[in-house]
Amino acid sequence: MKTELLTVSKIFNEAIFRIPDYQRGYSWEESHLKDFWADLEQLDSQKSHYTGVLTLEEVPESAWARWEDDVWIIRSKKYSPYYVVDGQQRLTTISTLLQCILEITEAEELNYTPIEMHRRKYIFENRSDSLARAYIFGYEKDNPSREFLKQEIFADTSVGHSTGEATIYTRNLRNAKKFFLEKISRLNHTELESLFSKVTQQLVFNAYEISKEIDVFVAFETMNNRGKPLSTLELLKNRLIYLVANAPEAQPGDGKMLRKQINDAWAVVYHNLGRNESRPLSDDDFLQTHLANYYHQKVAMDMPSDEDQQVKFMGISYAVLEGAGNFLLRNHFTRRRFLSDDGGKNPLTASALQEYAADLRSASDTYFKISTPSSSGYSDAEKIYLERLGRLRGYGASPIVLAIYRRESNAKLRAQFLEAFERYLFCISLKGGYRVNARASMLDLDTVKYIKGMRKTDEMVTLFNNFVDQLFKEDSLSDILHDWTKNGPGYYGWRSVRYFLFEYELSLQTKSRSDRSKIDWAIFCKEEYRSDYVSVEHIYPQRARAQYWVDRFGHLSPTNKRRLRNSLGNLLALSTPKNSSLGNKSFPEKVGSAKSTTGYRFGSYSENEVAMSDQWTPEEIVDRGIRMLTFMETHWQLSIGDRSQKLRALGLHSLKLDS
Repeated sequence: MKTELLTVSKIFNEAIFRIPDYQRGYSWEESHLKDFWADLEQLDSQKSHYTGVLTLEEVPESAWARWEDDVWIIRSKKYSPYYVVDGQQRLTTISTLLQCILEITEAEELNYTPIEMHRRKYIFENRSDSLARAYIFGYEKDNPSREFLKQEIFADTSVGHSTGEATIYTRNLRNAKKFFLEKISRLNHTELESLFSKVTQQLVFNAYEISKEIDVFVAFETMNNRGKPLSTLELLKNRLIYLVANAPEAQPGDGKMLRKQINDAWAVVYHNLGRNESRPLSDDDFLQTHLANYYHQKVAMDMPSDEDQQVKFMGISYAVLEGAGNFLLRNHFTRRRFLSDDGGKNPLTASALQEYAADLRSASDTYFKISTPSSSGYSDAEKIYLERLGRLRGYGASPIVLAIYRRESNAKLRAQFLEAFERYLFCISLKGGYRVNARASMLDLDTVKYIKGMRKTDEMVTLFNNFVDQLFKEDSLSDILHDWTKNGPGYYGWRSVRYFLFEYELSLQTKSRSDRSKIDWAIFCKEEYRSDYVSVEHIYPQRARAQYWVDRFGHLSPTNKRRLRNSLGNLLALSTPKNSSLGNKSFPEKVGSAKSTTGYRFGSYSENEVAMSDQWTPEEIVDRGIRMLTFMETHWQLSIGDRSQKLRALGLHSLKLDS
């Protein structure tokens, strides 16, 4: 066992480094890169910066002998091959930055050393008698980031292979190179030399060569929760490969094919999760959503018929899903279950690992489609409702929607289900006020029955519609909405207010017969775009000090002023977030003029509608609120009632408009 404090220059001394297949890919994001760059900028030229622990495992000959591109440099030049167990994120970052420096400099030397010599030491070494090229740092052959690193980061145009499918990790690699190129493009040659020296001579690692007696897979799980923590999905890949690597001889085959299938499955999963670069998907959300299906299909006991036992059954299900990582890593995919050769309870087989990896891979493709409807190939009706569900409760993360799309082949039935499910979730938000019950929306008994094949799709449609119909029988919708207006922020505090305002905006766009969207949902849905910026404006402002507002609202009581400010008809979806101080202006100033293109006249369809009013008084707030509630009735097939009941729902039934 060896441990030393080494500079990057000494670490990259006749050694090659490979990221093993059980490791995750490059996970650093812009915040990590900014911290790394700040450390370099603040580093005194006479001091060293401790960069952390670098844990290495010597690669046995049985493994590196299969590295076709690297055997020659190990045998002939006596380079030492290492797996990077801990520290790969920092090494990847350093290698990327060094490549950027070598790539951007126009000089033939850096610090009196030819550029080519630096490249041979840190990036790749060419074999003189052939086209063979050994990379100093890289990924093992089966890693989907391997060719991407060579071609897109190290700029190797001689490689004839495809870079493969994009993943979250390859996107992070591309972003890291872009980040560094932008930073160093402003540096002159002397500054580049100084930066190169800092990276190679002043960044120091505590380099540690792991003992052969230590289980490297267990060490990986322990060590790699420093820095950016591993997700459960990343840990799970390591666990499955660990189980395969420790399979007894009695298991069929030598495990190589199963190991490859696991690597291939995770490559596809991360490709699908990062496929939409503008809206990458959470791997832990995906894993939990998949587990809801996998657990109830393959692991959970049969659904009991007794109601008390069903309650107990669902309690166990909630615990499993809320602690998905604990279940998968501590209870299900364990060494004890996998190596059980004595007929132990619930043994885990190699075929079960294969089946799980294949199922996860298949589910990730469906998960991408239901979370990115525009690229799904589904019917127009399905796309509309999948987008609505995504805006209402988050894209992708719904066990019942995943189950529908893995079981139901009839597009019309799927669309009917999505419509009923969206209506159900929206009405739950009305009933619940600020928050949808997380458990009820994540999983319920009927969802489990559907996953288990005990319900049909059309039965689920009926169940959701019947639920909504019953929801407002005990308390009318008018009374429920009225309760919101009694105290506090009223409609402005409704958790789904942005969703409703966005749907209202789309309805106005449809009426205008325009294909042009004026509001970006990704920006609009952020509750704090900036600390002093808002995307939902009070037309009659919260700080109504302008004389215009005093003249029209000054005669009202503080209670009525509050109710009008937070009433539905006074809330406006803005096309772009605006400084909150602008919202305190008079109504004519807000509407704007030909000289001021920032007003309502030039904003969203909702802003355009409001701009058509000559003035803004309590009467306009009431009239617009009633129009919006009428839209709610039509859009979600609800019944609020006549004008008097809608006034009650707005909390404005006692307002004396002529006073």
